Amino acid sequence: MNFRLLRNTVFFSLNLILVAAPLRAVSWFPLGPYGGDARSFAADPSDPRHLYLGTATGWIYDSHDGGASWNRIAQIDERNDLVIDHILVDPLHPKHILVGAYFVDRPDGGLYLSDDAGRTWYAQAEMHGQSVRSLARSASNPNELVAGTLTGVFRSLDDGIHWKPISPANSAEIHEIESIAIDPTDPNVIYAGTWHLPWKTTDGGETWKSIKDGIIEDSDVFSIIIDPAQPNIVYASACSGIYKSVNGGELFKGGVTINRTQGLGSTAYRTRKLEQDPKHPETIYAGTTQGLYRSISGGERWSLLTDADVIVNDIWVDPSNPDHVLIATDRGGVYASDNAAVSFHASNAGFSTRQVSAYAADPDRPATLYVGVVNDKETGGVFQSTDGGLRWEQESEGLDGSDVFSLMPMPGGGLLAGTTHGIYRLQSGVWTQAGAPAASAVAHAVAEKRPPQPVRSHAVRPHTVAESPQEPVAAAVRLDGQVFAFASASGSMYAATSRGLLRGNLSGNAWTPVPSLSLAQPRFLAAHDSVLLAADFKHLATSQDNGRSWQVLRLPPELTQIGAIAVDNLNNLWAGGAEGIFLSSDYGAKWLPVPDLAVTQVDSIFFDAPSERLLITTASSTFVFAVHLPDYKVNYWAAGWKLRFARPVGDHLIGATLYDGMVVQPLMVDSKFIPASSAINNIQQASAERRSMQPSSVK
Repeated sequence: MNFRLLRNTVFFSLNLILVAAPLRAVSWFPLGPYGGDARSFAADPSDPRHLYLGTATGWIYDSHDGGASWNRIAQIDERNDLVIDHILVDPLHPKHILVGAYFVDRPDGGLYLSDDAGRTWYAQAEMHGQSVRSLARSASNPNELVAGTLTGVFRSLDDGIHWKPISPANSAEIHEIESIAIDPTDPNVIYAGTWHLPWKTTDGGETWKSIKDGIIEDSDVFSIIIDPAQPNIVYASACSGIYKSVNGGELFKGGVTINRTQGLGSTAYRTRKLEQDPKHPETIYAGTTQGLYRSISGGERWSLLTDADVIVNDIWVDPSNPDHVLIATDRGGVYASDNAAVSFHASNAGFSTRQVSAYAADPDRPATLYVGVVNDKETGGVFQSTDGGLRWEQESEGLDGSDVFSLMPMPGGGLLAGTTHGIYRLQSGVWTQAGAPAASAVAHAVAEKRPPQPVRSHAVRPHTVAESPQEPVAAAVRLDGQVFAFASASGSMYAATSRGLLRGNLSGNAWTPVPSLSLAQPRFLAAHDSVLLAADFKHLATSQDNGRSWQVLRLPPELTQIGAIAVDNLNNLWAGGAEGIFLSSDYGAKWLPVPDLAVTQVDSIFFDAPSERLLITTASSTFVFAVHLPDYKVNYWAAGWKLRFARPVGDHLIGATLYDGMVVQPLMVDSKFIPASSAINNIQQASAERRSMQPSSVK
């Protein structure tokens, strides 16, 4: 089966998770959609079907069926930005595991150990702060471990308990160690690949020798492997190609010569991982940034086995059945082959590192949900579930790998997606970009415009703009920019974009600028009935007449930057950010903190109309908060995850984690209610005054 076609079938069952997920680790269950960035494999020497999987978000997974399904074990150091590229399982004590980790954006990281098969972890003190880029265990002396970091080479002779540097201090050459290999017969022979050529020691690090003969200068050495039966045969991958030495690194051959003639010669290629077939030593796999390659001639000739846009981070070949091959990839997660890499299928059940950025529910089919993701290109886009999130199927044909920031159902059916490159419409399973309307459509849109509703005289307007009832209709545009949010107000559709606020026709096919809103790049948008609220990071604006006229509002005095907004059924305006959450019952004349809700780093406020409550998530806690109307009582749930947002599905909630897909509340449980304080009287009084003065057409 074609590798590209397989990524369009992402359809898995939650049952696997409910059985395997450790209840003690989190309160809510992982839900998918499955896939994302997978970084590294390791096998349990006592059980070849027991595998471990490392991620770029600090999570460790394991599998007990050879990689067919995965279980979350633990998040190391509770960090979302910890890259786990190396995992070692002790062959004598398989529950003893060691991982090397690093951070992408700074020279930091460390070594972490577990003595209970990955359930709990502790940091190795001597390697604290070391950005660990490579890790290896000696085959002849299992207690010997060697680690490569940005500062040099470190060695442990007691199974990782203690470490000491074995490369020269302050060496001008032996640092940024990207790859490590230990001779299988002599533990004092160690190879180290740096960001600038390889090195070798034959005396446990007392002395080092450059082994660059035959390798092009300025070659980053990403992977080194040694033939276990013939240790003088060494393979090294570099940005200039794949090299082979038959004399222990004294001379390498290959590189550009092999790669250019066999399709591996582009300077954009990076061979991140080499792996040898344990039963067929002439078979070498090369995981590159442009696909998986294989040589069955000991590196003389190479064949591309996957699509060239697959980024391969690691390879595992089953020692008991070499036809069973797994690859860990960027964006697509884990792929498995049962025919020696001739074809692959997705193998991600239970594994998700998706960054969910958007959500929508079908108003006519409550069990039909959609989520949008970012950073996953062709393997991402939009996923659909027709059973309340139990199973997800990719629904991205036509999106061309665009990131999805926002989703909204269309009146009468269909779905809109706001992306990095404009607005798309989903119809009959295919996405098409919204275009300019025909002249008749523009005329119809003008005819549909209702007269503006009267505006209350006491509303505060520090900066009122363009309130003409005859606001001109600008020409429809085809947007090639970012679309941050959608909202619907009294049947009209709006989009907050990097090109300003747009109004859409009823089909969602044509979008025109709204010149009456002065915000150049609104990022947040919320609405209820005819009241809209728009914001960028520093400014708020509201409309009480379905978007025809706008007034710019003062921010709450305590709020320095906006992170979320909402409008409820009482026409309260809500704004949140780093300093907390605030509401206004008089269209921005004054703002009050929410009684009994002391939260910070607010990143989502959602008005759940059927339940008459605001759902709130923050980046500073793992709780979901709810503010019930009209009594403003607060209740909360411990999700066990920091969430981007939470939404209701039936009688329970689902939420989007920061980097690990969706999670679901296993069942609706009794929640704690916080008594409302006397501050509610101020809010309710302001609300009553507002309702008594507003026009009857405003609900």
